[in-house]
Amino acid sequence: MIEDDPAALSLLADLVARARRAGADEADALLADNIALSVAYRLGKPERIERAEAGDISLRVFLGKRQAMVSSSERTPAALEALVERAVAMARSVPEDPYCGLAAPEDLARAFPDLDVFDAAEPSADALVDLARRAEDAARAVEGVTNSEGAEAGWNSSTQSWVASNGFAHTYRSTGAQFSAAVIAGNADGMERDYDWSAAVHFADLQSPEEIGASAGRRAVHRLGSRKPPSAQVPVVYDPRVARSLLGHLAGAINGTAIARGTSFLLDRLGKQVLPKGSTVIDDPHRKRGLRSRPCDGEGMANRRLEIVADGVLTTWLLDLRSARQLGLRGTGHGARGGGASASNLWLVPGAAGRTELIADIASGLYVTELIGMGVNGVTGDYSRGAAGFWIDKGEIAWPVSEVTVAGNLKDMFQHLAPANDLEFRTGIDAPTLRVEGMTVAGA
Repeated sequence: MIEDDPAALSLLADLVARARRAGADEADALLADNIALSVAYRLGKPERIERAEAGDISLRVFLGKRQAMVSSSERTPAALEALVERAVAMARSVPEDPYCGLAAPEDLARAFPDLDVFDAAEPSADALVDLARRAEDAARAVEGVTNSEGAEAGWNSSTQSWVASNGFAHTYRSTGAQFSAAVIAGNADGMERDYDWSAAVHFADLQSPEEIGASAGRRAVHRLGSRKPPSAQVPVVYDPRVARSLLGHLAGAINGTAIARGTSFLLDRLGKQVLPKGSTVIDDPHRKRGLRSRPCDGEGMANRRLEIVADGVLTTWLLDLRSARQLGLRGTGHGARGGGASASNLWLVPGAAGRTELIADIASGLYVTELIGMGVNGVTGDYSRGAAGFWIDKGEIAWPVSEVTVAGNLKDMFQHLAPANDLEFRTGIDAPTLRVEGMTVAGA
C-alpha cells in the first residue's frame, strides 16, 4: 500500500493556510515530482539516452466565484509567499464563474484502494537500451524488412501530493514503462512502414521485445503491394489497435463539458440505446495495474467502476464538478484538477465470436489497421477518415489496401457494430476487433 508523504503534505497544508489568511475562501495545492528516462536505438546503435527530473508546485485559490491557479518550480519560503500573493491577486481580477469551487467534504474520497500502479524498481539506461535493441533486431530479422525507423524505450515515475481546504489530503505515486519498434519493408519500387509497441505500469509486465519487434516487421511486410479497392458501401472491420478510437469518440461525446455546451451528437441519448443490445462499456478507475487507474479523481471525488453503457443503453455522462453543477447533477468521479472530465480504464466488453468468425460472411469489405487524419464532427457525429489495411474477399483477408477513406455517422456506426472476443488491455482505452455494417469506402 502506498503511504502518504508527510513532508509534502505538511508543506502543502501550510501553503493552503497562507492562501486562506491572504483572503482566499477556498484553496488547494498540488506538489508533483516526475522522473523520465528514455532511449532511442536505430540500426544497431544507441542514438539517444535522456533522463529528466522535474518538480512543480501549484496553488489554486477561490475568492467567491472567482478562481486562479499559479505554479512554480521553487519551494523556498519566499517563493511560496510570492505564489500566494500572485494567486490571490489574479483571482481578484478575473470574471466570476458560477460553477467553480472545490468538492463538498461529503463527496471526497476517504478510502484509497491499493491499485499496484507504482513500481519501485527503476530500470537502468542499459536495460532500456537492451529492450530497444532486442525489439529492433527482431523486427529487422523479418524477411522483407529493408530499413528501420528505430526502436525506443522509456520509463517514468510520478509522485503527486495534494491538500485542499475542504479536508482532502493524499499522496499518489505511479509509474509507467513502454517500448516500440518501427521498420520499413520493400525497396524503391514500393515501401511500407509499420510498428508495434508494449506499455505497462510495471517494467516486468512488458511484452517480449522479440515478439513486439517481429510483429512490427511482419506488419510492414504484409502491407507491401497495397492498392486501392473500388468505392463501395461495405462492412468495415476495425483491428483492435484502431477499434479503440471508436470508444474514444464515444467517451468524447458523453463528456460533461460537451453536454453542458450542447455540442455532442449524443446530447439527447442518456437512458437510450446507443449500442446494440447486449453491448457493455466499462469504466474502471480501480483496475489493478491499469494504465489509467487512479484512487480518486482529480478533484478528490470518490470514483468507482461504472457500466457506462449497459445492454446497449447509455447510463451516464462523464462529469467533473463544473459540468455537473452546470447540468444540475452530481459529479461522477471523472474530474481533473482545474476542470474537465475524462474516462479512466475504459473498454468495450468482448463478444463471443473470434475474428475469423466475425469476417467469415463478408463477401467484400475492408479490414482497417491504420487510421489517418481527424475528420470527425463531434456535434453531428459525421465521420470520415483516411485508412489503410486489407481487403476482405469472400470471408478472407485478401490483399493490402492503402489511400482509402472510410465514412459514415457515429450514431449509426455505434448502432451497427459487433465485437469479437479478442480484447487486450494495451492502452487504457481498449476494444476488441469491431465490425461495423454499411460504411462507405472511397477508393479507386
